[in-house]
Amino acid sequence: MKNQIRKQLIDKRKNLSSTEVLEKSRIIKNKLFNMKDFKHASTILFYISYENEVYTHEMIKEQLQNKKTIVVPIADIKKRCLILSKLENWNDLAVGAYNILEPKKERIIEVNIESIGLIIIPGVGFDIKGRRIGHGKGYYDNLLNNSKRALHIGLSFEFQIVNLIPTENHDIPVDKIVTEKRIIDCK
Repeated sequence: MKNQIRKQLIDKRKNLSSTEVLEKSRIIKNKLFNMKDFKHASTILFYISYENEVYTHEMIKEQLQNKKTIVVPIADIKKRCLILSKLENWNDLAVGAYNILEPKKERIIEVNIESIGLIIIPGVGFDIKGRRIGHGKGYYDNLLNNSKRALHIGLSFEFQIVNLIPTENHDIPVDKIVTEKRIIDCK
């Protein structure tokens, strides 16, 4: 069932035009940036979007110019985990694992997960209880499982909110979800 939901939502996301992605992402960015949780966070982990996900590139660039500490993930394919690196400049990124931008080797500044107050999470789909479907590799579930003090916020287009996401023991829900239509408090 999870794979079926994943496939349907990825197909739907692939059919979005770049104009739709950018417009909806701009609305989501404004909602996110106006949240008290976001304003109060000093260190924020952002995913770097690809393949028609909610577009985070502009969000990251904007926050690099503000007083926030921005952290981005690097996929360690062998260990199936995310290494976290402070990002000081957008130009420090290059195409990495899964064709996703990540810091160049010589620009990695590792960060401990305990120093992060807010984690911005991608998802293929979510339900209103915060349960999520990712790409099925478990990277973010592992990360969230080790993140005890950070607030977890998923970014999603409204069509990615479904009635029910089936879960397994290792699945970690998000605390809030921001779409172009609403902010969902999952607690």
